[in-house]
Amino acid sequence: MSRTSRSFRIAATATVAALGLLATACGGGSGDSSDAASDGKPVTITYWSWTLGAKATAEAFNKSHKDIQVKFTEIPSGTEGYSKLANGVKAGNAPDVATIEYQMVPEFASQGNLVDLTESAGDTVKEKFPKPIQDLVTFGGRTWTVPFDAAPQMYYYRTDLFKEFGIEVPKTWDEFKTAAETVKKKDKTVRLANMPKSDPALFASLSWQAGGKWFSTQGDAWKPAVDDAASKKVAAYWDDMVKNDLVQTYTGWSPEETKGRVEGKTLSFLGASWSAGGMKTSLPDLKGKWAAAPMPNWGTPASGNYGGTSYGVLKGSKHTEAAAEFIKWVTTNGDAVKARLSDAKSPSSALPANPEMRAVAAAQFDTAYFNGQDLYKLASEQVDTIVPGWTWGPNQMDVYTAIQDETAKTGFTDGVAAGQAKARSGIEERGLKLAE
Repeated sequence: MSRTSRSFRIAATATVAALGLLATACGGGSGDSSDAASDGKPVTITYWSWTLGAKATAEAFNKSHKDIQVKFTEIPSGTEGYSKLANGVKAGNAPDVATIEYQMVPEFASQGNLVDLTESAGDTVKEKFPKPIQDLVTFGGRTWTVPFDAAPQMYYYRTDLFKEFGIEVPKTWDEFKTAAETVKKKDKTVRLANMPKSDPALFASLSWQAGGKWFSTQGDAWKPAVDDAASKKVAAYWDDMVKNDLVQTYTGWSPEETKGRVEGKTLSFLGASWSAGGMKTSLPDLKGKWAAAPMPNWGTPASGNYGGTSYGVLKGSKHTEAAAEFIKWVTTNGDAVKARLSDAKSPSSALPANPEMRAVAAAQFDTAYFNGQDLYKLASEQVDTIVPGWTWGPNQMDVYTAIQDETAKTGFTDGVAAGQAKARSGIEERGLKLAE
């Protein structure tokens, strides 16, 4: 999330030529700029998202605004959700506003699915968000989406069971392996953690943390490096952990994974700042038994960004001004943050990318589940350790799919190789230039 301004700005400037960004994304135009309803009724905009607290946020906006009303629809996360959005654009029935994860902004913009928000939201992004965060949604001087949250990696662990097993919170990956060996030796039915083969976003964040850089640009050409040295190191580490039966490999977010945590058979997990909110609903009976810490590292404090979302206006929207007003409210108004965190049925621990909103979020978030631990302070500190220089690719979802499919079959090392192959072929298939 916190790529340095310089490193990402250089890559982003070149990205415009490599993506053909200006030629395609501008095709959507800026929509119908006249949002005033001639019959005196409020303008209604549609909003699709899978994020926790999204419905409550839309409802709060509707109560505080007379001229604009938001109709919210929940969609699946991941590939299915993005397919719905892309298909909606093609069919002419896409929502006005949707949440777009940072790794998908270049891909969605290059495909012409996003409206250029420079005029309607460019100033907001420049004024309300740190430069490194701006660079995630701004290419070639144009603003494509508006940031919402930062998502630094965080490590969650059972305080009671760590004490029972006599292990300390691992600060490095070497210590993590040692702790995993201790746990298995003391109880063959218990493991330190689960490493799903079904979550390429998690693997990407771990590669990022290790210094990997999956994509870069050279002039007007893309250079994929999904199989760079850092990523191979991470893959080999987890292949070794799996081979030696030191971690579980349950599918991410599966009943098996949840059961392992509930029954105390999984003592910790690799998550992000947003993970804390979901724990309250998925693991309610374990209140007071969890704590968070920085992710183990390779010797130097570091983190990767694991997720994180922004708000975009989809091509075909006839109400871009109203959509931009809703987006500005959601990302810069304290009432929006309060509403998002007030949803008891789907609590959110998202860390606002806008620093002004973090205190509001921290005050609203109930920390009793974590025995009063200040998770927002910890998460904010981790943002500052995110390794700079990471760039997402123009066919990121296809790369993710290739990694996931091959990892499930043979392991992480082969998954990395498959991801690199798909990155190269995908760039060429889209008519983009591949660096030699």
